Amino acid sequence: MFLGDISDKGKIKDCAADCADGSMNLGIVKSSVACCNTDRCNLLDAPDPSNVPNGKKCYYCDGHSCSNILSCSGTEDRCLTATETAGGLTAVVKGCVSKSICEAGRSVRNVQSASCCKGNLCNGAKSITQSFLFLCCSLLSFILLH
Repeated sequence: MFLGDISDKGKIKDCAADCADGSMNLGIVKSSVACCNTDRCNLLDAPDPSNVPNGKKCYYCDGHSCSNILSCSGTEDRCLTATETAGGLTAVVKGCVSKSICEAGRSVRNVQSASCCKGNLCNGAKSITQSFLFLCCSLLSFILLH
């Protein structure tokens, strides 16, 4: 996982009924997921997210604005926009995501809307000033633990 200029590698291994391979880059957090379907097959770690740009560009939010432009990499072929309201705060998360993770993320609990689009910068640049880390954690938790 990458958080701003800080890089930290975390591992979560678990069993899941539904799983989607791919990666997600929200500008300040980047993660990858690998799935398997045999007993104890998760012995190996998920691959590190690719850093090779693929030409796709999406907007991402940094807590102050959602007009930042992010270069997607690897299998990240969609732009994500998701919102959640909790404790009176509305959070918006935008970034790059693999198609399979985006489709799985639509069923994240407590997320009011999650959508993906294919075109460059198709996820809009609407400015948001509220905190969004709780939504980021919700999405990552769902993807890694669901």
